[in-house]
Amino acid sequence: MEEKLIPEDEKQQRVEGLEGWKLTDDKFIVKRYRFEDFLSGIRFVNLVAEYSEEIQHHPFISIDYKVVTMKLTSWNAKGLTELDLACAEKYDILYSNIK
Repeated sequence: MEEKLIPEDEKQQRVEGLEGWKLTDDKFIVKRYRFEDFLSGIRFVNLVAEYSEEIQHHPFISIDYKVVTMKLTSWNAKGLTELDLACAEKYDILYSNIK
């Protein structure tokens, strides 16, 4: 998928269309996923890692016991892109299959 920047006047609205995602610093989207146990969160991270390698687009991942935080941006494009939004949607699908 092409790394096309989201226009400034559309960013907030586009991110609001994603469940639970927040726009931060005008160039990142962030979401916290909660799990029933530590290993469920790790399984989720492994699925995200496999998908990220396939498409060569990698999130910042933070694991805090039963909470996994994902943070996305596109460094090459210097901001938020369609690819970031597509990844957010994919992560939500992966999450719904685990929790």
